[in-house]
Amino acid sequence: MRETNFLIENNARHLWHPMAHPAEMLANPPRIINAAEGVDVIDIHGKKVLDAVGGLWNVNLGYSCEPVKKAIRDQLEELPYYSTFRGTTNSPLIELSYELAEWFKEDGLVRAFFTSGGSDSVETALRLARQYHKINGQPERTKFVALKKGYHGTHFGGASVNGNSNFRRNYEPLLPGVFHLAAPYTYRNPFNTTDAAEIAQAIARQFEDEIAFQGADTIAALIMEPVLGAGGVIVPHETFMPLMREICDKHGILLIADEVITAFGRTGAWTGSRGWGVKPDMMSTAKAITNGYFPFGAVMISEKVTAAFESNKNSFGSIGHGYTYSGHPVGAAAALATLKETKRQNTAANAAARGAELMAGLEGLKAKHELVGDVRGKGLMAALELVSDRQKKSAAAKDVVAKVYDTAYEAGVMVRTSGSNVIISPPLVISAGDVSRIISALDEGLSAAGGK
Repeated sequence: MRETNFLIENNARHLWHPMAHPAEMLANPPRIINAAEGVDVIDIHGKKVLDAVGGLWNVNLGYSCEPVKKAIRDQLEELPYYSTFRGTTNSPLIELSYELAEWFKEDGLVRAFFTSGGSDSVETALRLARQYHKINGQPERTKFVALKKGYHGTHFGGASVNGNSNFRRNYEPLLPGVFHLAAPYTYRNPFNTTDAAEIAQAIARQFEDEIAFQGADTIAALIMEPVLGAGGVIVPHETFMPLMREICDKHGILLIADEVITAFGRTGAWTGSRGWGVKPDMMSTAKAITNGYFPFGAVMISEKVTAAFESNKNSFGSIGHGYTYSGHPVGAAAALATLKETKRQNTAANAAARGAELMAGLEGLKAKHELVGDVRGKGLMAALELVSDRQKKSAAAKDVVAKVYDTAYEAGVMVRTSGSNVIISPPLVISAGDVSRIISALDEGLSAAGGK
């Protein structure tokens, strides 16, 4: 690797970073992360910090998971790549498809379509939803319904169903026929209530009204996250997703659960849908499926959708969709090892236990710092929403949020900021001591930014 001075001098000068303004990155080059161990990352200056971002919601097993690394090394030696397009496959992929069918059996999901990541998985689910209705003789079912504040990746289909304008506006016009419902957001919503159950009912009525207006026979699917992640860790009432499932069933609309973040234990349940007692028609997954060590994803498909495709005898049932790296053998090997370790360590249980400790600590910070307007979370996904005025709920200024972030980093913890939210999504293998480290660093950050 080049010397440190070279790397610092060329940082952000020859590439554009995702989710960032190129000019801002040139003016304020990003931190260079050079190494990692356990749940910590180490920057180019040798500073070690706890990664309370978990990579990007995906490094559930931490950075020192040797079984996954070994699986990748061994597979590279045996078969580094081959296509899975019609006519060929590979051994680890066959084994993985079996293991995933077992893993998601409780969710009613029996088939997998493999992708290169979360955005690919969302795109695949949207396409298969439209195709499902064509197979069933309802070709006019092409529309999608989604939630404001929802995040579904960056492909054109995913950006179209996204519910945040900053992922949409610069790329419009997007896919036509997409409609958005209010988010189940207790802290900010258009229903003049802070009662989560009432908000769930209000959005259900809004969904029914939109179906009546559009025509049920024109809607292909509702896509939603069981817990809205990038939109600010918005946790709905326990009745919300079951209500959405009931309405979808009533009108013949597919339910796509976007679990790119929530699958594999992050919410304290093995899937977010399972935590709410819901069986989706399709589920998009990625991120933690390989612990972030290899780009990989899978769309899991229900028995109902499977039966429609596999019993079809005409061209509508042929899947004219796929990626060069669909079912990559190295990714499949990494996923197999990750699933085995995830089960062995029972990370969902640890996420539930450490998540309860994290939420208690964050509530303590809210009681101490006027800067904290709201605390939200489930399992090991949580957010602090920062405000300049609690009564008015006015968002904290950008420099205030940056101060919290920078101070927390100096105190030894990496967090993520999005707008006025501080988002925490650490590896699912963290300890109670690690939770204390996160709370202590945030306390320092909030104090430095103007908290008491």
